[in-house]
Amino acid sequence: MGWLHRHRGLVPYLLLAPGLAWLALFFVVPTYYLANTSLQTGSLDAGYAFTWAWDNYADAISTYHEQFVRSLQYAGIATVAAFLVSYPLAYFVAFRGGRWKGLLLLLIIAPFFVTYLIRTLAWQTILSDSGFVVNALQTVGLLGDGDRLLATSTAVIAGITYNFLPFMALPLYVSLEQIDGRLIEAAEDLYASKAKAFLRVTLPLSLPGVFAGTLLTFIPAAGDFINAELLGTPRQSMIGNVIQSKFLVLTDYGQAAALSFTLMAAILVLIAIYTKVLGTERMGV
Repeated sequence: MGWLHRHRGLVPYLLLAPGLAWLALFFVVPTYYLANTSLQTGSLDAGYAFTWAWDNYADAISTYHEQFVRSLQYAGIATVAAFLVSYPLAYFVAFRGGRWKGLLLLLIIAPFFVTYLIRTLAWQTILSDSGFVVNALQTVGLLGDGDRLLATSTAVIAGITYNFLPFMALPLYVSLEQIDGRLIEAAEDLYASKAKAFLRVTLPLSLPGVFAGTLLTFIPAAGDFINAELLGTPRQSMIGNVIQSKFLVLTDYGQAAALSFTLMAAILVLIAIYTKVLGTERMGV
């Protein structure tokens, strides 16, 4: 204790040390090896050599730009859909849940007690051609007799939305639950309608949760490949499917690593733009 007292300036760094060591071991080191692999050429039989193969990046972008764009589109649509479903749900739990809040939150995270793969396979049954969803939509005329949901972009986006919904709902709930109800009452006392009080008070104060939820949903959704594999066809393949195939089937490690780095760079650029537009520094995020 005496040593710590004499070196109080080192205490913050000591507290940061475990986290920094974890990041160095499980992020910095793997990222270095991935970057090194992305600039290699060769084959599994002949071996791989570091040759500054920047062509891996050029070939990756030129060959698989369609999958890149599709991945970002699917992730963006799924993120918006998750927000539209999660915000009313989180709002209800935060302001109307009462003594049932704990149970309602448990129901939101309950799907996580089932493996990701099983949850996605369940959607094959739900969206099957003979399933109740297709039959109901055909009955009301939203689907023709020969139309289907499974093996379509709709199925892939629906699966992504469902699987990542808790990542959106929980940050929104935390943000909404922390809002002081007296602020909303004060707005209504000043003759603001409920809609105006929501738009001027509740929604702005919940933006930190919106920011966190959209990032937690969009980032993993952009790299997902299970939903496209099980609920779609090769026409709906995402960049995650290409990377998975390159690493595990074709053993083209150089281009697979280049694809991974390109995806990370694209996501980082989009996050930077999103952060700038949303102005998170004004929200205390």
